[in-house]
Amino acid sequence: MAQIVGFISQKGGVGKSTLARGLSREAAHGGLNVKLADLDTQQGTSVDWYRRRLDHGADPIFSVESFKSAAQAIKIADEFDLLLLDGPARASSATLEIARAATLVVQPSGASVDDLRPAILTFHELVKAGIPKRKLVFALCRIGTEAEEAEARSYIDQAGYVVLEGSLPERPSYRQASNLGLAVTETRYPQLNQRADKLMQSMADRLNG
Repeated sequence: MAQIVGFISQKGGVGKSTLARGLSREAAHGGLNVKLADLDTQQGTSVDWYRRRLDHGADPIFSVESFKSAAQAIKIADEFDLLLLDGPARASSATLEIARAATLVVQPSGASVDDLRPAILTFHELVKAGIPKRKLVFALCRIGTEAEEAEARSYIDQAGYVVLEGSLPERPSYRQASNLGLAVTETRYPQLNQRADKLMQSMADRLNG
């Protein structure tokens, strides 16, 4: 049975699919048999991104597929080492389904209270529904400054949740890489790749810890 990582978000555009793609790429690069399940059948952003990746000829190649639900994706989990569930763009009933199935649940957030407060409420709701808090972690994305990151970490810590090591700064190069079907660890800039890799490694460490 594959280890399962669920990526959820309270709203769109905070970095959920970006993280799912990045971890997929790094896990495949490390030799794991990976399936990235795109559960947003309306937008299909990860499936579209993967088509661009194939067109670009990027390695490694791994499996990306659209599924109507987490349950549908989990049926084929035995065929892979790692199954990543890229959830819908906003919190919904599917969020709880993903959280129940996952070994680890990752929720990205920006540093503003407008991002953090609803994201924390989403985790509160999952805990209330019976999801163990140890499965729930935050990843900070689109961060402007070190001070901003420190404040966000403090805010999440006070709410009682874990924040992954590392963060993704707000940089056009990450978007440019995505436009080519590349992950955030595959930009033209080694320093940005290292920043992204630290966050991906933190997810892997949490999964295997």
